[in-house]
Amino acid sequence: MADFKKLLVWQKANKLSIATVEAVERIRGSTGWILRRQLLRSTFSIQANIAEGSSKRSDREFGRYIRIALGSSTESANHLILMHDLKLLDDTRFNSL
Repeated sequence: MADFKKLLVWQKANKLSIATVEAVERIRGSTGWILRRQLLRSTFSIQANIAEGSSKRSDREFGRYIRIALGSSTESANHLILMHDLKLLDDTRFNSL
């Protein structure tokens, strides 16, 4: 199994996960709670799929997991835009993520 922690893309995804947790930990309310949960789930999925894909036997299989991670990245971007539009995230936090 490859050491996924050495992959630069996984390291960046890990930093994104940590930054996302820190950015949304104070968001409350029913809509905020739902979006926060969805955002965290999709963001964590990015790094998890990179890690899982790194253990596969072929580049083709690894590529499949990278595409899944890219889909999770797009989903996370969508949630961030919505949270920003709903004023759940200020400009500074939104732009940093």
